[in-house]
Amino acid sequence: MSTTTHRRPTIRVGYGFDSHEFRLGVPLKIGGVLLEHDRGLGGHSDGDVLLHAITAALLGAIAQPDIGALFPPSDPKWKGADSVVFLKEALNRVRQAGYRIANVDASLILAGPRIGPHAASIRTRIAGLLGIHADCVGLKAKTPEGLNLDHAAVAHVAVLLEQAKSPRRVPRKKR
Repeated sequence: MSTTTHRRPTIRVGYGFDSHEFRLGVPLKIGGVLLEHDRGLGGHSDGDVLLHAITAALLGAIAQPDIGALFPPSDPKWKGADSVVFLKEALNRVRQAGYRIANVDASLILAGPRIGPHAASIRTRIAGLLGIHADCVGLKAKTPEGLNLDHAAVAHVAVLLEQAKSPRRVPRKKR
């Protein structure tokens, strides 16, 4: 019988997906940024489809429970919650697992509003929340041509995690 020692991976990849339907009378938040639009995204929390997908990708990369298991929509505690809370929990779990974020790449699919004029502020906000440089956050937006998704927003996210460097051990002084 052979025994194999499994090493902890030095990198991990996570993929996240989320979608929400547009609704009247709801503010629109994407990537933690409030955008001017006639409709927002419905959801039990603030409906931030991009932060939800990033959270899902981070949790998936470290094989943790998904966002719905950690923050169940059936729990009134999360009604209208700021999605930053979910993201911060995922970040804490990533750090506890011994990893750090190398980069994030996101694609949004929505008919409107146009993301281009807001892309820099969304990237900057996400980078700040994740503690990485803005040039480590990719963001693209596409219209849902032929997909029959004109009344929803969809986010796809990939994250790359790398093993965090262990703090140097200071040698103990001999007595």
